[in-house]
Amino acid sequence: MAVWRAMWALAAAGAALGAPAQTKPEAVIHYRQSVMTLIGWNFGPLATMVKGKAAFDAREFARRAERLEALAPQILEGFAPGSDKGAETDAKPEIWSDFDGFKARLDDFAEEARKLVETTHAGDEAQIKEQFRKLAASCKACHDKYKDD
Repeated sequence: MAVWRAMWALAAAGAALGAPAQTKPEAVIHYRQSVMTLIGWNFGPLATMVKGKAAFDAREFARRAERLEALAPQILEGFAPGSDKGAETDAKPEIWSDFDGFKARLDDFAEEARKLVETTHAGDEAQIKEQFRKLAASCKACHDKYKDD
């Protein structure tokens, strides 16, 4: 029985190692859209709390902020060379023609997400909301330039 578990673990590890090397554009596009869906899933409730449309829940806010911090660095992997075509996408061609600028915006988003988590640990609701607004602005700046709405 232990041998089978070891074989399954090795197979799973091999599959995981091969995933980043995925070259099918439609798989890369699906990956990035999935990451963005997860970001939206966690971003929405935070925005609702910041806007006062839901009660502020510090624990829930921190939990979702930590998810955003974890997801932010994963975005770039979804924009591999050649993934500008292959499936329906809202990604503008400017991503690939200005990849350094695009990457800089993603880095800004990741940094603002990191700061948001830091701020949630401090516990000051006003500062948390202000940092969330900075995170939202970094998100909007990237979408304005690189996403076809």
